[in-house]
Amino acid sequence: MNEKMKKFKIDLHCHSYFSSDGVSKPEEIVAMARARGLDGFAITDHNTCECVDYFRQTGLIREDGLPVDGLLIIPGQEISTAEGHLLALGVVLPNLKGISAHEAIQMIHARGGVAVAPHPYDIFRAGIREKVLDLLKLDAIEVFNAATTLGFCNRQARAYAERKGAAMTAGSDAHLPQAVGVSYSILEMEQLTVQGVLAGIRNGREVEENYLSTKESLRKTFYNLFRMKKRSLA
Repeated sequence: MNEKMKKFKIDLHCHSYFSSDGVSKPEEIVAMARARGLDGFAITDHNTCECVDYFRQTGLIREDGLPVDGLLIIPGQEISTAEGHLLALGVVLPNLKGISAHEAIQMIHARGGVAVAPHPYDIFRAGIREKVLDLLKLDAIEVFNAATTLGFCNRQARAYAERKGAAMTAGSDAHLPQAVGVSYSILEMEQLTVQGVLAGIRNGREVEENYLSTKESLRKTFYNLFRMKKRSLA
């Protein structure tokens, strides 16, 4: 490692209550990130950047991409593309639900962000599957997702990334405050900034792998079912 480079712990996959299936207040995510010793996290709500706007309004995201009180929040979104979920990191986007993954990646790159395929082999969630992954210009593959129920799904993601020589990330996929920082990427950069994180992702391979506890997994499932029922009655 270059002597000027330092390692930082960044959870690249977190949801707030602005996601339809999330329950975490923005302040709860920040508090847990600090408690877990993270250097930063990405806020990646489903098809919205409302929490990014909230963090900007409250001064927790700076326009120059620097951390606030030692904690960096990376703007992002988890886009429900036509082929599956896609993480857009380092950018602010409108609701692009239903857009093709190819078009979404073009938009992300045009704005200077990075595109990461989350949980691509998770059979219980809408990941972008291998036949489509092969055709996309992704910046990284999420090789470990703490909320994945079956471990072999994460192992398949890592095997794919290794086969393709792709950069690798990890994230908690936290929908509850207690899950923030359970898993994260370890990124190298000279200075903790949004641009430094994005560059680190493009070259990243070091991740911290820990699954959600059984209690956290059950709570996540409960809230998912509860919110799905609410939407069906709306």
